[in-house]
Amino acid sequence: MPRSERSPLLLAGLLAAAGVAHFASPRQFDATIPRALPGSPRTWTYASGAVELALAAGVALPRTRSAAAKAAAAFFVGVFPANVQMAVDWRHRPAPLRTAALARLPLQVPLVLWARGIARGAEGQA
Repeated sequence: MPRSERSPLLLAGLLAAAGVAHFASPRQFDATIPRALPGSPRTWTYASGAVELALAAGVALPRTRSAAAKAAAAFFVGVFPANVQMAVDWRHRPAPLRTAALARLPLQVPLVLWARGIARGAEGQA
């Protein structure tokens, strides 16, 4: 599938916005950290925000784009348990919030495919 030349920059922007949000409003992310993970949820929130910022920089730069996009795809798979935790924790919240939590689950699939497509496109340009 042909991709826009702006596609990597759009993904980088999404990752950067998410990364900044982890630092600007960490409490909402703390609540999504699976309880089975060791340590403080805030540490995981900040770590995942830092990873998103690093991935954003990597995807934005043509030289590192392929590797960073592959890493972003893996990251999207890796944060899926947090989305599941959120859906479980929010199952008794009002319908709009419950729906938002559930909607995040299938959203991971197009994010993974988007990142993989960018990685493939970057490999073709190398």
